Amino acid sequence: MPPRIPPTRLSRARCAPSVRLASTARRPPPPPPSAPARYPTAPLAIGLVFGSAVLGYLGATALASAPDPKQQLSTLLPSSYALPLQKAHQPSYGTPADYRSAIAELRALYGARGKSDRVSTDEADLDTHGLSDWSYHDAKPPTVVVWADTTEEVQDVVKIARKWRVPITPFSGGTSLEGHFSSPYGGISLDVSSMDRVLSVSEADGSAVVQAGVKWEDLNAHLAAQGIPLFIPLDPGPGATIGGMVGTGCSGTNAVRYGTAKAEWFLNLTVVLPTGEIIKTRSSARKSSAGWDATKLFIGAEGTLGIVTEATVRLAPLLPTKCAVVTFPGVEEAVAAATAVVNKGFPVQCVEYLDGRTIHAINNGGQVSRKYKETDTLFFKFQGSDASMAEVSKGVAALVKQYGGANFEFSKSDKEAADLWAGRKAALWSVIALREGAKVWTTDVCVPIGKLPTLVKETSDDFERRGLEACHFGHVGDGNVHSLALFSDDAELARVRVAVHDMVERAIRLGGTCTGEHGVGIGKVEYLDQELGEGTVNLMETVKRAVDPLNLFNPGKIYPHIKPAASK
Repeated sequence: MPPRIPPTRLSRARCAPSVRLASTARRPPPPPPSAPARYPTAPLAIGLVFGSAVLGYLGATALASAPDPKQQLSTLLPSSYALPLQKAHQPSYGTPADYRSAIAELRALYGARGKSDRVSTDEADLDTHGLSDWSYHDAKPPTVVVWADTTEEVQDVVKIARKWRVPITPFSGGTSLEGHFSSPYGGISLDVSSMDRVLSVSEADGSAVVQAGVKWEDLNAHLAAQGIPLFIPLDPGPGATIGGMVGTGCSGTNAVRYGTAKAEWFLNLTVVLPTGEIIKTRSSARKSSAGWDATKLFIGAEGTLGIVTEATVRLAPLLPTKCAVVTFPGVEEAVAAATAVVNKGFPVQCVEYLDGRTIHAINNGGQVSRKYKETDTLFFKFQGSDASMAEVSKGVAALVKQYGGANFEFSKSDKEAADLWAGRKAALWSVIALREGAKVWTTDVCVPIGKLPTLVKETSDDFERRGLEACHFGHVGDGNVHSLALFSDDAELARVRVAVHDMVERAIRLGGTCTGEHGVGIGKVEYLDQELGEGTVNLMETVKRAVDPLNLFNPGKIYPHIKPAASK
């Protein structure tokens, strides 16, 4: 099949610099009073002519040496100046012929290595690498898919992309929800999912070196199979890979105890930069004061600054775990109780809030062997020895009762713990099963914990006013809420889209964020100015322009003002 080139491609644009020049000429000093001019008009005329000549020369010199606007944009400028300058001078990509040349060079490179099947323009491959059943944003497929098996192959692809000015979108697990791996300008989808090896584990150091395509569940399974009592506590959605977890700055149910991806769980990264250079972000020591932490630059950058190929991951010790479930009359009481349990110092690993509608879905989803009372509910995980857990159970039961907690259950064995927690694990699939043939829009926001009841109540009421069926649950210990809205047709999808937009703006008004753990992608990019302010966004975009001046890496994500120009 010939390469599928999107019909509209960006043409190279040359923009004349727009520079305002300020005169640097000085007026000549006045003559000394002791030497008055006998013929004032002649010197004045000569001065005017000479001054005009000097100003003309300086102006012409300044125009000739005026910096290119794109060079100006690679330095930090006041946002009031930088944002209009960015709008007027957007990046551009190669022509359709350039895209074809890049594909031809990729085919030749891989063909010479006996890997011709690792470069594909097959329509099914393009669709699976650009479109997602879990995302309802305006997604686009790439022009070509390339699978990389090593860091050096990623480097080779980057160099070809740079040569022909073809954008690259990294791809690994394909589980992201905000259009992260969509290719709005076509180009190369660089799939690193086959880079899935655990390279080394050091139990003494409490760390592992893994490739970017390793799934977090597979790493934990590998450690268990080796009899190593350690695990990676970051637990995003099933199938998430290390590369994607770095890119989105992920977290999960364990965040209340272990924090997020930004909390020193990634010690060192191997990254291919837009220049094609391969770097290590730091040493693998547990801590370092050697300059600012380059690792953090790439966590949450969604592949826009570099392509992660390996990571040194910090591991945590496995501890005995028990679970508890308790019901409440409303979200206010549930949040207050959860906050009190955490603040009292009980060894909480997870504390999850599920609204009554979600519990109803779980009871009717057929995935759990027991029934739960259909009201607002907290699910806890506690860590510690069996002896200590008896005291924890008594203390937590007494504390939550003060906030209206009822129907308190605390596991006495590993099996009971698994059975109690099964409801939380089944939440997503149970909600989807509420309506036959329906699809689900899933999104997340995060607010200060004290604002969580307001967010949940107002969002739930808003969805109901719109006639939408939605469930709300999340990580109450850190204020992170997930909303799942069902829809069956385009009209209902349109109402969901507006309701989600209002939910995001509500979270920001409450002092929160448009995303707690899913990331920005293309789905949340419009909220960055509102949440962070133009000054902060301008700083982020300046870093992007300095690191990736051609805007080749994962374009269209995170940076609201960097929008490559459309072809003419």
